[in-house]
Amino acid sequence: MLRLIATSLCLRCQHVPLLLSNLRACSTLDSVENQQTVKALYELSVDIQKVRKLKGWVLHQSPAYTKEVASLLRDMGASAPIIAHILAVHPEAVLCNPEQLQAQQELWMSVCPNHRELIGIIEKFPASFFSASSHLENQQKNIAYFQSLNLNKRIITKLMASAPQSFSRPVEQNQLMVCTLQQAYTELGGDEANMRIWLQKLLSQNPFVLLKPPEVLRQNLLFLKDRGFTTSELLRLLSKLRGFVTELNPDSMCRTLAFSQETIGCSDAELREIILKCPALLYHPESTLAERFEGLLSAGISMSQIIQTPTVLELTTQIVNYRIHHLKSRGYDVSTGSLDVINGTKKDFEMNFGKLQLRRERPLFNPVAPLKGDD
Repeated sequence: MLRLIATSLCLRCQHVPLLLSNLRACSTLDSVENQQTVKALYELSVDIQKVRKLKGWVLHQSPAYTKEVASLLRDMGASAPIIAHILAVHPEAVLCNPEQLQAQQELWMSVCPNHRELIGIIEKFPASFFSASSHLENQQKNIAYFQSLNLNKRIITKLMASAPQSFSRPVEQNQLMVCTLQQAYTELGGDEANMRIWLQKLLSQNPFVLLKPPEVLRQNLLFLKDRGFTTSELLRLLSKLRGFVTELNPDSMCRTLAFSQETIGCSDAELREIILKCPALLYHPESTLAERFEGLLSAGISMSQIIQTPTVLELTTQIVNYRIHHLKSRGYDVSTGSLDVINGTKKDFEMNFGKLQLRRERPLFNPVAPLKGDD
């Protein structure tokens, strides 16, 4: 277990360092800047000062393939500003040789629908595309494995972009974690026919779940089971936590649950019901929860209102105060009304606020009042 934890942490921390070490090993470090690289970057309108400040070592490497990289990106439809941006934020790309670039392009196009989408991914996650050639075999095997699970290609692409470490490591490690997730799903009463959709959604919401030791998932589910949650409730929690159940641990959950129960003043059964509505109570530290409880109570909101709509605790104090201020400007008193109006995302609030404003502006219709007609 300790070895698994160490491996997971190392993989996560070495996202960029692994790439740098591989690239440096394939290049020669000169005491002066490679003037061909500098000139090529200037011609591409790349911010050289930014490169020097953040990753100046790249400019001392030889050989470099600046023109080849730019040509590849251009052929895939990238505009000049996008190419300049990519090379400014990830100048290591120029150290990838043409054969390596071609191999990566073919690899990504096996799951990416078109060049336009691939360029969008490279623009956001350049390090994921310009990865070390030593990872190619693992990447190919992991893609084949996820395709064998019948996962949507867009989901696989998202995993490759946001959690490239999970593709650069041996496929057996991903198989172990996926099997653990599938086993937990079936043991908790999940429908076999919906497993693919459930797994796909979980991985898309938290790609880093693959990098966690399977034992962490088992320990956390066992802890929650010991706290009285039924198998069906555990399945709901596993889905609502969106894979972040692997980010938790029994000690932290024990502390936050004790704090929440003492603050709310509820029974174990009532606490479980609140957690099922608001899983955030499991992973926010006591200091964060204390600030949010205090902020809500000081704004005139009662504890009974919080218990009724506990998901309001997922909002920061600043967001809550901002929304309450806007509601007050329209005459809405949150201390007597429902908290649903301030709950949810920014889009949800704007929609609720718009409906509230519309109701206040719309005149009441009196069905028994005489209709005005022409004399």
